[in-house]
Parts: sequence; structure tokens; C-alpha cells
Amino acid sequence: MSNINKVEASAGAAWLVGGFTLLRQAPLGLGTLGLIWGLLSLLVIQAMAVQPTVGLLLQLALAICGPLLFAGMVYAVHEVDQGRQAVPAHLLQALQDQRAPRVLATLLPQIAAVLGLGILLLVMIGPSQLQQVLEVSQELQRTAQAGGQPDPDLVRSLPVGRMFLWFLLLLAALLAVSLFTFVAVPAIMLGGRGGLEALRDSFRACVRNLGAMAVFYVLLLIALLALSFAVQLVGVTVQLLAGPTAGMWVANLLLMSVLMPVLAGSVYHAWQQMLGGTAPSSSAPAHTHLEA
Repeated sequence: MSNINKVEASAGAAWLVGGFTLLRQAPLGLGTLGLIWGLLSLLVIQAMAVQPTVGLLLQLALAICGPLLFAGMVYAVHEVDQGRQAVPAHLLQALQDQRAPRVLATLLPQIAAVLGLGILLLVMIGPSQLQQVLEVSQELQRTAQAGGQPDPDLVRSLPVGRMFLWFLLLLAALLAVSLFTFVAVPAIMLGGRGGLEALRDSFRACVRNLGAMAVFYVLLLIALLALSFAVQLVGVTVQLLAGPTAGMWVANLLLMSVLMPVLAGSVYHAWQQMLGGTAPSSSAPAHTHLEA
């Protein structure tokens, strides 16, 4: 069983700073990997607009491949941290190292959460009222598109209390899934752990360091808002010059080219500190106490 390090709450900030530092070391190499991921996502969205059935299948395939792509990003930031280059082939590193089944095991908490929340939705709201919710949502959307005012009676007819309770359960499930998967990928790709072992180690590490996790998520949200605002400004500029489609593509690709490397670098530093994968880099110092 892996030792779990106890880190200070401020380590959460160091993880995020470490992610940006690694991107700054190799902006072209790591940015290209994020760009490729963003391009795949946009192509799937375009496919859904042209052929919804095919697009839905492609979206499912991309969701399944998501952990594999992220594993490649984590391997790439590790290479950059070791003074080597990040190359597009790193996105397929999990397949090259024959660790794809282990990486795909990180989907298990997400699958369990989706199934559990789906069952709870049916039990708490019921099939008939769920159909009513969908119909009201469509009606409100049509009213908004027409520029009209929504009918208050439509909202009053919905089971708002049970919907709000289910939404709280959704947030709790998302939090639980994030604890299981936060450092699971680097534990598999760089630490050689099995899929289930990595999920268990990630959960134990995150639970022991909830303070650092909270700091990281708060700062990540702030950084994401700032980054989104910046790329939207670029997107609006491109939109004025080349049209709305070009603006949307540029904004989304730019966001992915920054966000995904930063996330991978942050998780990489978190794995180093909480699970002691390697000595923490100078950009993200840790103060740890080992647990036997």
C-alpha cells in the first residue's frame, strides 16, 4: 500500500502554479497537445450538427478516450519536467506502454455515478414528472428564443424541491468522483500502479489533504474564469475579422491549449507531493509528513 503524504493547504496553490510553470517551459509542445484535444472535441461537435446519431457515437468515443488523452498529457508534462520535449505522440503513450486498460479503469467511478444518479432521478422525480420537466424545459427554451416572457405557472408545476435535492446529490457525486480520480492517472502512468490501486490511493490521498484540494479547486475556478475572459476577448476580435464560426473555433482551441496542459501539470505536482512519486520540483515546494 502506498504511503500518503500530508501536505499543507497552501500546496493546492503550488500545484496550480506548477502547472502554469510547466506550460511556460514548453508552451509550443504542451500547447500543441491541448490544441489537438480541442480540435477533436470541436470536430465531434460539428459532426453532431451534421448527423446527430453519428455525432453522439463520436462524443461517446471521445469521452471514453478522454482518460487516455489525459494520460498522454500527464506523461508529456513529466517529460518537460525532466528537461525533454513534449511531442504529439505522447497523447498515445498509454497505448504504447500497454497501460490503456489501467487508465480506462478510472472511468469506473464516473460510470457508477451516472448509473446511480440516473436511478435516483427516476426514483425521486418519477418517469411522468421527468417527462414533464423535459417538456417545460423545451417550452421555456422556445419562449426565450422568441424573446417572450416565461409563464410562471410552468415553473410552479415542477417538483422544484426534489430537483434541487437531486442537484445537491449530483454535486456530491462529482466531488466523490474527483477524489477517486484526481491523481490516479499519474499513479498509473508514472508510478506503475494498477487501475483499482490508483483509484484507492487517489481517494486516500485526497481525503487526507482536503484543505489543499479545496484551495486548488477555488484557485482553479478563479484561473478558469480569468482564462475564459481572456480567450473570449481574442474570440471576439477574431469574430469581427473572420466571422462568428472562426471566433468560436479560435476561442475554444486557445482555451484547450492552455487549460489541459495546466491541469495535467497541476495533477502531476499533486501526485508528486501527496504520493511521493518523485522529489517535488523547485516550482512547487512541499512540506510533508509521511504516514506509514
